[in-house]
Amino acid sequence: MAAPNEINPAQLLRLTGLPDAPVLADVRTDEDFAADPYLIPGSFRHPHTDIDRLKGRLNGRHCVVICQKGLKLSQGLTAWLRSDGIEAEYLQGGMFAWRDLKGAPRIPAGALPAPVGGSTLWVTRHRPKIDRIACPWLIRRFADAGARFLFVSPSEVAGTAERFGATPFDVEDVFWSHRGEFCTFDTLLEEFGLRTAALDTLARVVRGADTNRHDLAPEAAGLLALSVGLSRQFKDDHQQLEAGMKLYDALYRWARDGQSEGHDWPADRKA
Repeated sequence: MAAPNEINPAQLLRLTGLPDAPVLADVRTDEDFAADPYLIPGSFRHPHTDIDRLKGRLNGRHCVVICQKGLKLSQGLTAWLRSDGIEAEYLQGGMFAWRDLKGAPRIPAGALPAPVGGSTLWVTRHRPKIDRIACPWLIRRFADAGARFLFVSPSEVAGTAERFGATPFDVEDVFWSHRGEFCTFDTLLEEFGLRTAALDTLARVVRGADTNRHDLAPEAAGLLALSVGLSRQFKDDHQQLEAGMKLYDALYRWARDGQSEGHDWPADRKA
């Protein structure tokens, strides 16, 4: 019988990338992490000995604690958090079990930019439309939930990146940008190792909309229309980003488990 405070890798995989996914705390020792320097999407590293700071980072939210094998570190810390009233679970089998689960992506820790003030900091052109909303969605849902984004004039992206230590994206001549026929969203998927069927489907839609190649996916034209309409509702880029997060949450759920559903009228029409 499963323990009441554990979650198995398949269950966690179903929650990955969702807006209400639990906070993921990777408490592996430095030695264990060095031997396998990968992260479960959305997780952050934290020393198991610093419980008070971890509780501050959780801020009362549901969390899953991850260690190498799902034994003493994660189970002990989970029990401690639960004794303090925090909804906590440990990952059954730990990182080893996640690594062995078919279709479970892992992010190379070295792929993430260095944090600035506790989280990654990114900068791009203002007035975002498609890639510059899709990429922040992907980063926040799968790489760094606390990631911050700066939107500035195109001519000021490089200077802002240099002055504030931000990572530039979706501009010319930077690492995180278009590569050939692929857009910045594709680059993030490749560098982060986020290869799942749902994200690959979503990438085709984003690429088709962002590069005006609507033949790649019939949904691309719709995404372009929604993105243009969204951009005209908001003067503030950050308000637009928050609204866009919900749009991409919906697209991701469609790509993951809603593609087979259609709609017709009358509702009882026979095929």
